[in-house]
Amino acid sequence: MYGMGVLFIVMAAIIALRNLYLYSTELTVGFYLDNYTSNSVTNEKFVIAMLIGGGILLYWGKFRRKVDDDDDNIFQ
Repeated sequence: MYGMGVLFIVMAAIIALRNLYLYSTELTVGFYLDNYTSNSVTNEKFVIAMLIGGGILLYWGKFRRKVDDDDDNIFQ
């Protein structure tokens, strides 16, 4: 799960930087930042969800794996 968390965070960063580049060349940076707080569902909100999901996967992969491994050793 740790690797999936890293992948989610890297992909979210790529999407956010791509959107920043595309919007800042045609429109203003303020328009880009408004997409994070608008009421409509935008690509930037999926970036936030991917960062949160990646953080959860990082936590689950890094810390929960130790708990799961300790439980497997009981039966051996």
